[in-house]
Amino acid sequence: MNMVLQKIKDYGKLVMFSHTIFSFSFALFSMLLAANGLPGAKTIFWIIMAFIGARTGANALNRVIDMNIDAKNPRTADRQLPQGLMNKAEVIIFVVLCFMLLSVAAYMLNPLCFKLLPLALILLIGYSYTKRFTWACHIILGITCAAAPVGAWIAVAGNISWTCLILGAADALWVSGFDIIYGAQDAEFDRKNGLYSIPAYFGVGNALKISALFHFISAILLISIYFIEKMSWLYAIGLVIICILLIAEHKMVSSDNLKNAKIASYNINELVSVAFLIFSVSDILILR
Repeated sequence: MNMVLQKIKDYGKLVMFSHTIFSFSFALFSMLLAANGLPGAKTIFWIIMAFIGARTGANALNRVIDMNIDAKNPRTADRQLPQGLMNKAEVIIFVVLCFMLLSVAAYMLNPLCFKLLPLALILLIGYSYTKRFTWACHIILGITCAAAPVGAWIAVAGNISWTCLILGAADALWVSGFDIIYGAQDAEFDRKNGLYSIPAYFGVGNALKISALFHFISAILLISIYFIEKMSWLYAIGLVIICILLIAEHKMVSSDNLKNAKIASYNINELVSVAFLIFSVSDILILR
């Protein structure tokens, strides 16, 4: 039993399971908007299975793909694969199982979800390679994460709407923005090792400005949802809290002080996710 629990703990650390909340809040909100409330239990179950399969598989695969890079980087050298604490073949099998779960879930949801499955898999598999050839890797990661709210909408409604595309864009810019902050820690490492990122290409100072711009546009898009979907004061309170947190996030870092980059990029945005989840979901389930 102890071995099983340790293995679960190892996989949770491998895929950073605590970060699941990031795009899950957007996916859940999108699902509820599409259904104008709670959809059926079967739909909810398969949406959650699709999200878990996609997110967990993509993160585990990222660790495999970046194993050699992580081993060179002092900041990431203690991860499980570079340290030999987990077996590469074992993790690949885990990735295949996760993507199989995603595929089954897409099939069980509706035909459009299943037809779009190849595009989702291309994004989930491909984004880990983008740092090898383009500084836009952060944006591609954001677009990959945006599949969560767009996919949740499609799973319920069976179509694509402006609402889900706006939510997807807000999610993409939000994730891209905090990933830029996180990536700023590795700007010098990336330059020396032929890797691409916005901080490495444009400089850390400019990268932080780009991050702030992305977050500003993301906030504007979330505000537009307030008017498009006629949300209530609960959603508005959530947006105020989110904006305060994003401002605090950018106050914590600068081009010559990145010691709080991990807190700014991860911990603060976990709070953003929780605030968005609580207030947006409550708006729909309580006040509609």
